[in-house]
Order: sequence, then C-alpha cells, then structure tokens
Amino acid sequence: MILRRGDKVSETAGFPSAELVRAMPSAKWLQPSSSGLRMTRSAGQWHVSDEGPFDPRELVAGFTFIEAADREEAAQWASQWPVADAEGQAELEVRQAGCPGGCVGFDMDTLPEGAPPDLKPAALKPGMKPYAVLLRSDAGSEADLEPPAAVIDTMNRANQAGIRAGIALAGEGLRASAKGARVKFSGGRASIIDGPYTEVKELIAGYWLVQAASIEGVMEWVKNYPYPQPPEVDVVVELRSVHV
Repeated sequence: MILRRGDKVSETAGFPSAELVRAMPSAKWLQPSSSGLRMTRSAGQWHVSDEGPFDPRELVAGFTFIEAADREEAAQWASQWPVADAEGQAELEVRQAGCPGGCVGFDMDTLPEGAPPDLKPAALKPGMKPYAVLLRSDAGSEADLEPPAAVIDTMNRANQAGIRAGIALAGEGLRASAKGARVKFSGGRASIIDGPYTEVKELIAGYWLVQAASIEGVMEWVKNYPYPQPPEVDVVVELRSVHV
C-alpha cells in the first residue's frame, strides 16, 4: 500500500489536482480533515474523541495499492510519483499489506481467494457517500501482534457481512512500519528512508472503505465492528470523506 502523507497542500480544497487524479486513476483521495472526526473505544465505550481539522503530520491524504517483490521495489515505484505532486514536498509511505493472523483483505473489484462463491464485491450506490475508516496504530500493531484465531475469524465474518449488506467496499490490514519505507520529495528529488518509525500516532494499522448516507451511518458501523484489540485496549479510528 502506498499512502500519500498529509500536509498543508493536501488539507486545501484544491487537492488533489485534476492532473494528479488522471495520473493515479486507481488511487483514493481523502477530503480535508476539517470534515473528519476521530472515535475512541475506551473501557468498552465509544465516543467522539476529536473533530477535525487535525495536525497534517498525522494525516493520510490518499492511497493506492501496487504489487511488488519487496520493500525496495515498492519504494522505487513510489519514487516515480507523478510530477503533479512530487515537485513539491510530498511524502509517501510504503507499507506491506496484510494483517498478522490472516484477516482477509478485499476491494471493490475482486475478492480474495477462498471467499464464499456467492459473495460479490459491493459497489457504490447512488445517493451514498464513500468514507475511509482509518484504524490508528498502537504499540500492539507496531509489534505485529497476532490476534487469536477466533478473533480473526470474527473479523473476516464481519467483513463478509458488511459486503453482503452493501456497506463495506474495501478493507485491508497493514504490517508494522518496520517492514515499510518512506519516500520524501524535495524539489522533485526523492529520498528513501526505511522503517520503523517512532511516531506511532502518525501511523495507521489498516483501513476500510465504507458507504453510508451520512457520517452518522459510518459511526454506527464503527461501533459494531469486532476490532482485533482486546476490550481493555483503547481503539482509535479516524473517519474521513472520500473524493468521488
């Protein structure tokens, strides 16, 4: 997964440019965080813990997926980021997809091998809006802790139920940042810095793309999802509107 990190440019209404959208047709771009919020599960109870805008350094502005043999190949791909964005101070994060324990990722075009034969990818419906639900990282996700098999099974079944209900459009976990890299551009020139990274609050451990009539509908989905963290561990998710 290639994540375009947030900055002052991505937090403006003019991002992404039409040129960048044309250059990256498969990417998902997030609207400025002023329309977003963060929810926290603490002691088993959910509440809105913060409303946007957020510190740009903690944000994701967009993302896309590629296939690569290893981290080095993925970072080299990212270093060829479109000039429409790379001429500035853009920063990308290269992360290995897949969560410890085998939770199954999915997207709007294809379902993974092993999915039930009658399960079909959900599509964006008229009148519905897409939202990104970003699971913020913590010490456990950065250690690649593997949840019990029963927890993974529950997550996979919840994802399938979300697809069948036409709510869940895509989802994927991410490995610890130690398996990733960052590509920083300055004046169009790229430099590559291998992970891990100490700023855990700036990282995400996975995402879902869901659709709802309003952000309140997304909040209900968030409250009912069976996250891999045990009940005594706080869970923080960020809800962001997605450009269509």
